[in-house]
This record gives sequence, C-alpha cells and structure tokens, in this order.
Amino acid sequence: MFRIAAFLLMASWLVPAQLPPSSWKTDLSKKSIDLKELKSGGPPKGGIPAIDRPRFVSAGEAAPWLNPKEPVLTVEMSGEVRGYPLQILMWHELVNDRIGETPILVSYCPLCNSALVFDRRVDGKTYDFGVSGLLRHSDLVMYDGQTDSLWQQITGEAIVGTLTGKKLGILPSQTVSFATFSSNFPAGKVLSRETGYDKPYGQNPYVGYEFGGRLMMPVTPRRQTRLKPLERIVTVEVGNKRKAYPLSYLRDRRVLEDKIKQSRFVVLFEEGTVTTLDRGRIADSRDVGSVGVFHVEIDGKPLSFRKNGEKVVDRETGSTWNVLGIASGGPLAGKRLKPLDHGVYFAFAWLVFRPDTEIVGEIAAPIEAPDSGLGSRRPPEPSLEPRQP
Repeated sequence: MFRIAAFLLMASWLVPAQLPPSSWKTDLSKKSIDLKELKSGGPPKGGIPAIDRPRFVSAGEAAPWLNPKEPVLTVEMSGEVRGYPLQILMWHELVNDRIGETPILVSYCPLCNSALVFDRRVDGKTYDFGVSGLLRHSDLVMYDGQTDSLWQQITGEAIVGTLTGKKLGILPSQTVSFATFSSNFPAGKVLSRETGYDKPYGQNPYVGYEFGGRLMMPVTPRRQTRLKPLERIVTVEVGNKRKAYPLSYLRDRRVLEDKIKQSRFVVLFEEGTVTTLDRGRIADSRDVGSVGVFHVEIDGKPLSFRKNGEKVVDRETGSTWNVLGIASGGPLAGKRLKPLDHGVYFAFAWLVFRPDTEIVGEIAAPIEAPDSGLGSRRPPEPSLEPRQP
C-alpha cells in the first residue's frame, strides 16, 4: 500500500510517461486539454478493476452485509430498479452494465464524491470502459476499451484520443440510503459482492478524507468561494445555466424551491445516509444525508412545498413527500415527481470544471490558498491513503 509521500511523487509525472505504446494505443495528437493536467493516481491502467459482469441479489439478500444507512446509487429504467452500493463502487469505480436495451456505465470517483450514470453508446456504437489510473483535477479519468480514448468522469467527455469531443449521455440516478432504497423498491436488485475480486467491501481505504481538510491531489481553484473544498453541494444544470446548493444550507430547511430559466424544481433533503469517506468501517461513518431534485408538477398541476416538522408536504393537498420524490401519505400517496438531473459533489470538484456556477446561500469571498485547504499536505490526523488498486 502506497503512503501519501509516494502518491504525491507519482502524481507529479506527466502523462506521456504514463502511456507507453506497449499498453496504450491512445492517439495523443487529438486532445482538448493540456496533457500536463493528467497526473498518475497510483495504480496503472486497469489497476483498479472495473466490473464487467455484474451480478445482483435481492435487497433481502444484501441486508446482512449492507448497513441501512450506507449509500446506494439508485438507477431506475425500463421498469427495473437497481442499487449499486458505494462500498463496492469505491473499490472498482466503474461498472459496465445493461438495463433492458440500454448499455449503461455506473461510475464513482471517491476523491470527488461524484457518482454518475451514463449511456455507453456514442453515435450508435457501444463502448466498454475501464479505470485509466490517471486523474485530472483529482477526478477519475476513464478510458474506453475500443479506442483507448481518455474520458473525464464528471463531465462525461472524451478529452484525449480518437473520440475527443464526444460526450456520454447522462442518465437519471440518485444516491440514497439502503434503507430508503429497500423500503421504496422491495423488488429492486442490488449489486452483489460476488464481483470476481477479493476486496474488503464495507471498509474505507480513504480514512478521514472527507473531514480531514486536505485534498489528496493539488487542485488550482478557478473561482472565489466561501465553501470549504470538501463541502458537499448538489448541482442542477439547465442548458448553460448552473446552480449549486450546499448541503449545509439544505440540512435545516429540508426543502427548497427554485428555478433555472423557466424550469421550476424542488430540492429535497433527508438525513439518514452516511458517507463512505470518513471512518475505516463505512457503517460507522457520519451522517451526511441524501438529496433529490424534481420537477414540481403532478398530472400537469404545479405543487408548492414546505417543511412540516421533520416532514415535507405540499401546500395544495397536504401530502407527504420523501427524498425519492414519492408521496408517502395523503391524497397523492403513491404519486411520483419527475426527477431532474442533478449531482452531489465536493465543492472543489464541481467548481474546477464549472466555475460559472451560481452558489445559492453563499456570499463570494477570496478562496483559501492552496496550503490552507486546496493543497496536498498530509493532515495530522487521521492519515490518508492513495487510491488503492
């Protein structure tokens, strides 16, 4: 296991040294970035193994090893609901899967807390993805097995190689607690621990990362903000307009209505989901909550929402709504709000790629210097470990 000093030394290598012709066929003449922005994350190409043949079990079968508060990336398509526990994703980062006729890519970058699901088809062709071992702005860089083009995980865009400029279509997903998943989707399937690899699932190799105050890779900020680099934000994007809402701002409010251009939506927050990036045993980690973002219409009629004690209700009917946008009680019980694409990220990760984002509930101020929050100095306690193969 590499220590942090060795990790940072490797991180200073430039990408040409990381793409030897013997293992890479990437066309470096085609690119949309400066290759110097690509750094080694430690493991080599494929050193963090993607899951290519995922197996699934019922929620009941997963219950003995999946704590009710652990986060599960939830995808609903073609009448199926699948849950991908982050305790598994953090050791593999990518799952090449298929739901119905749609080939999907389930992705998770622990260093950025970015969990996203994509359609693996580009111009009618299906691609298979792996973990390159490279990082850009601390975010996972993927590669496709057909052309060895490199892809940025947060944006879903090919940045180096034959497919440079192509983008993967994002698919709706939401990260919630296993308890929320299993109670609302009793027939849902959960990614099995039978992955073909021997990994300590349920354990966190990044002990102390989220609350340690330091990034594992140095990242140059591109805007001013009062947000701490590792503060969680939920982002909403409509066209070329983006807004971000700190979870600390949502925690007490529980519900927030807003709009971007002509799109009205509601942001719902619910406690009861722990982070994967705190204690050594994920189940023992701190509660960071979960978020859902939804359009506000039901059957063509707009609703408005408010907090009522610990619940969220609509003003029109008094129905109660949960973080999945499902009415759990009242006249509208069983109805569902239409989800709006969103993501939950560490603030530094989103803002380095989308610095023009409007941050709701925050007053701009000079960003912290690299040696006081955005640098790579090792924190005194607890120690950090690099990404593990």
